Amino acid sequence: MHASKFDLPGDSASRIQRRVVIERVDRAPNAKLVLARAPAGFGKTTSLRQIHDHLQARGVSTAWITLDAADNDTPRFVHVIAEAVARLQIAEEGHHHACDTDAVALLAREGPPFALFLDEFEVLQSPAALALLREIVGRLPNNGRLVIGSRNLPDLDLGRLRVRGLLLEIDVEALRFSVEETRDFLKTRGLPALPTDVLAMLHARTEGWIAALMLAAMALERNEEPAVLVQRLTGSGGAIAEYLAVDVLDRQTPVVREFLLRTSILRELSPSLCQALYPHADCAAMLAHLHASSLFLLPVETAGLEPHYRFHSLFAAFLRAQLERDHPGEVLRLHLAASSWYESVERPVPAIDHAIEGGDFPHALTLLTQHAQRFLEDGRMRLLARWFSVIPRHRLREHPLTQAIEVWAVLFTQGANEGQALLADCGIATSDDTVIGAHVNALRPLLLAMQDRYCEAHQIGCEGMARLPTGVTFADTVLTNCMAHVTAVLGKTHEAQRLLDSARNAQYGSVFNRMYTESTEGMLDFDRGLFRQAVARFRIALGCTRSGANRYTGGNAWAGVLYASAMYEANELKAVERLLNVYLPLARDAGLPDHMIECHAIQSRLLFGRGDVDGALRMLTELETLGHLRRLPRVVASARLERACLLIRQGNAFGARLELDRSNDRAVWDRVACQRLPAHELLDIEISRLSWEVNFGDPAEAARCIETMLPQAQAESRIRRAHKLRVLLAMALWRQDGTQAAAVEVLGDVLLEGSREGFMRLILDEGQAVAGPLNAVFQARSRAPKLNEDPILLEYLQRLLAALGGDEQADGPDPTPSVETPWKGDALTNKEVRVLKLLAEGYSNGAMADKLFVAESTVRTHLRSINTKLSAHNRTQAVSIARRFGLVC
Repeated sequence: MHASKFDLPGDSASRIQRRVVIERVDRAPNAKLVLARAPAGFGKTTSLRQIHDHLQARGVSTAWITLDAADNDTPRFVHVIAEAVARLQIAEEGHHHACDTDAVALLAREGPPFALFLDEFEVLQSPAALALLREIVGRLPNNGRLVIGSRNLPDLDLGRLRVRGLLLEIDVEALRFSVEETRDFLKTRGLPALPTDVLAMLHARTEGWIAALMLAAMALERNEEPAVLVQRLTGSGGAIAEYLAVDVLDRQTPVVREFLLRTSILRELSPSLCQALYPHADCAAMLAHLHASSLFLLPVETAGLEPHYRFHSLFAAFLRAQLERDHPGEVLRLHLAASSWYESVERPVPAIDHAIEGGDFPHALTLLTQHAQRFLEDGRMRLLARWFSVIPRHRLREHPLTQAIEVWAVLFTQGANEGQALLADCGIATSDDTVIGAHVNALRPLLLAMQDRYCEAHQIGCEGMARLPTGVTFADTVLTNCMAHVTAVLGKTHEAQRLLDSARNAQYGSVFNRMYTESTEGMLDFDRGLFRQAVARFRIALGCTRSGANRYTGGNAWAGVLYASAMYEANELKAVERLLNVYLPLARDAGLPDHMIECHAIQSRLLFGRGDVDGALRMLTELETLGHLRRLPRVVASARLERACLLIRQGNAFGARLELDRSNDRAVWDRVACQRLPAHELLDIEISRLSWEVNFGDPAEAARCIETMLPQAQAESRIRRAHKLRVLLAMALWRQDGTQAAAVEVLGDVLLEGSREGFMRLILDEGQAVAGPLNAVFQARSRAPKLNEDPILLEYLQRLLAALGGDEQADGPDPTPSVETPWKGDALTNKEVRVLKLLAEGYSNGAMADKLFVAESTVRTHLRSINTKLSAHNRTQAVSIARRFGLVC
């Protein structure tokens, strides 16, 4: 990533000081988000730079990011944020190069004041990137703020921030030059003072639009009669700017004019790069002259030996249009010259970009042929997909090997169906070329596996393995990794482990393959109950890199979701939110069934845990819709099953039973029962039915069923599944008279293992129904030396109880009251009954306030009254008592 992205634009010292803007910032010390929003040419970047310098002078740590379209590649954007955080120097000593996903956590920490600047925000369109920024803003501490420059209104929950007084908006009116600033601006240009009436007319005609004033100043510098010039300024702002641009450009010497036109295709100007495009001039002297004499150029601070500049965006757009009109035949040559220069300094990405922008697809494909394999091995699938999407299909057919790489890129960015269609359409599947054949050999089983067709993938993959080695190490290693995953799903764990060892031995520096190997072995560890080891592997997979490559690659969506799932199991919910903001959209695009199910189910549980029941249900509806659109019945059935689990947690027995029946796709669950799919170790029809029986049905029958299932789970080394079954068994025994002691013993064994490995959610996701036996284990510690003498286990128990109750005491009474609990006080009002029903469904205070159209303080008043009338000590007891008296279902 080029360093100029993080460099400050220009030098604010020589510009008009925007005192009004600075004063607004000083008057809003509580603002977490400072937004400068206006169309192009209103000086947003200059204002942001002055805010930056002002804050820095006051001891605020700062970092600057100039965004570009490539930042819509979410993993790249995460890396950009992480790099900026490193420059803020808010990490602890020795942790400046922590995992990229830790960057948000560092931004959320209290400490010295800091400000992160994001300029040209309008280019950011990725929902995942915007979601990440919404989280950053929401978690900023008192010492942090985000400062944004944008042409558009960003999707960052501005309404909520505005209501809470956390948003400072610097709009067009604040950014316009006043009459006094217009006068001062002309003065800094060395121009004579204008008569008062002419100055007022100039300000009125330009409406304080800085870009137009810049161009007007250039015209005045050429001894244009001020009154005559201002009289000619008519029409809209855009028309004024274009008139001035033409006027200014026409007044330049031929050499300067040609230089401006020919370098207008560049996003960044340096003397050596400009020299490659216009060899007839001394470009270093030209750039220095233009910078010193006018505002054509904005300097960009870099650490390099050469000075770097960029054109003002309005002027650059005008110049490019003028170049197309004046020299249409030169555009291609100029892009090629830029491409060649970037190629000579070993920067293939802008080299390919310029070749494509210039329409020279043969040259772009030549460069791609040289570098695509390396990008593929680094997992830069989104970068490759962006290029392939604009290169004409008939050009790609001239490069069959590049077409094979395109299939990889499409597969991991658009999904298996699109990848399968492209493989069939491009014709490489029948190629006699041995290298292409090696790619096809690996692609075929991978495509089938990603389409949820594991048995077919196994058959085709075995045939492919018989052809190894092909001499194409990347493809052979992907095939080996793919078959490790497929055999693991089919329950052949020993064969899967052998294949993973083979893949690891064959790796030669491919980021993608290392990620694939570690992720797959992490899944095996997860299911075998080796939770801490699995987490370590997922972290390695997520952060694997090599020198010169981005730390995060498109392919890491595979590892990112797995790591999010592991963090969820560890109850690290804030980390899970950060990960899902990045990886849920990527998993959705790639169409990986297990990853889609895991992401949406976990996100739904997070929302439900925060009291956003409507959001939780929307997430499951989205998953169900995706299953229908992608023709993936397992995804549809899983969405319905997770909805049934949500209803169980709400205590809605009837609704949960209906949803269980809707989710019972026999073909889906018969196949799931024969396979070991990552999304279904804990989420399947058997376990969900058992959960319903334990909570609402016949606990004795549920216990008998669980005891028959446990030996098989143990025999197959499905330890995580066995732990879940034991938790349900403890709950079932707890509900039966005379078996509470057995429940404590069963759950105690699970807790002992949990304290060693760190898993929590397979217990916590059962909600308050597990609180009784869990409290009993805690209370029994004095009678069980193995519990009482183990401080790790004791701390683990306390964390579980705290997570379950929030407002419960770890050693307090069973939160479920007895039938004899008296109901004291007056009858509940209609409004209180409505609040109680929403509370029973899991809504937060804020969500209840939205539904009832009242303030949160009103909801809290109703809750206090409800607790008093029901003799309840907390929300959990209130709901439990209300259910016993039939006030809620």
